[in-house]
Amino acid sequence: MVIRQAIRHALQAGRSFSTSTPRCAVYKCYIGREPVPYPPTVSFAQTPEALSVKGPLGTTSVPLKPYMDIVLNQDNTLAVSVQDPSVKDQRAMWGTTRTHIHNAVIGMTEGFSTPLYLVGVGYRVALEADPKGKTEGVSGQRLNMKLGFSHPVYVPIPEHIKAEALSPTKIMLSCTDKQLLGLFAAKVRAHRPPEPYKGKGIIVGDERVRIKKISKK
Repeated sequence: MVIRQAIRHALQAGRSFSTSTPRCAVYKCYIGREPVPYPPTVSFAQTPEALSVKGPLGTTSVPLKPYMDIVLNQDNTLAVSVQDPSVKDQRAMWGTTRTHIHNAVIGMTEGFSTPLYLVGVGYRVALEADPKGKTEGVSGQRLNMKLGFSHPVYVPIPEHIKAEALSPTKIMLSCTDKQLLGLFAAKVRAHRPPEPYKGKGIIVGDERVRIKKISKK
């Protein structure tokens, strides 16, 4: 009886009325809420602007927004959270920051590596000394690739990249920074991207090339 009277009064006043309990919005980040495990050989140093990660392979830093909270747990895990998950920008950076920290831990302990395959008749690659020598940002080595052009293709290797020619058609690239490794691999691949008819070109890692079917008239 009381509920009916409340509904009648609300309708007479021109207001909407609901008997259901209002729900509070719950904001979750399935990637950001996962803890980051790290071995005992890794140490952290936090500043208001960045998180420094030190491991056996070196030291790197991950930029932090002012609203990011970092907590080191007793079970060798690191928890990442934000001050207000209801803010869109904070939710967007939550998972991104967690991924960057996770990649930094792996880079400083194990490192990242990816192979490059040269697929094509006559395609070859060799690792040789750069005639220009070792300069700022360059290791003093370069890739000498034959990619079906009338001239060889030379690609200087940066200091932060370690390259190894495992065979005349396979290169192994290694780096402690996953992003820099991907950028250099993409730079090498751009000289001869895989074509969709025979699959010839430079293939990065487990990249799959979709071969188009040629219709016969």
